[in-house]
Amino acid sequence: MPIVVDSWIAARWCLPDESSAIADLTLGLLRDTELLVPRLYWFEICNVLLVGERRKRINLDQVQRGLVQIDSLPTIVDDVCGEELLMMLARKHGLTADDAAYLEVASRRGLPLATLDRKLARAAEAESVPLISA
Repeated sequence: MPIVVDSWIAARWCLPDESSAIADLTLGLLRDTELLVPRLYWFEICNVLLVGERRKRINLDQVQRGLVQIDSLPTIVDDVCGEELLMMLARKHGLTADDAAYLEVASRRGLPLATLDRKLARAAEAESVPLISA
């Protein structure tokens, strides 16, 4: 069964000065399953890496290694977007459309969500979406 993974989980895999038990657990789970992400995931990952580079948290080589690592993971991109569900979730839980996209995919597909965003996690719990937790 795939896991819906938000970009903040994946960013922890690429930023050496950040760690998370949930991110590490999620990465371990991907040995036996795939990650499922909305299309915007790739743009968010690239943005995190660019900002990290601009702030001198990581260098160009680390950005390249991070992109290679992310690209090597078994990933399914969900190109379907239930706009009505996304907007309802965003309004109901005060989420951005970006964050609601991950919840929409997990909710629509009946899959667990891995996130480090507390507001998104609370929304997932309220919607009975299972969370990956350490």
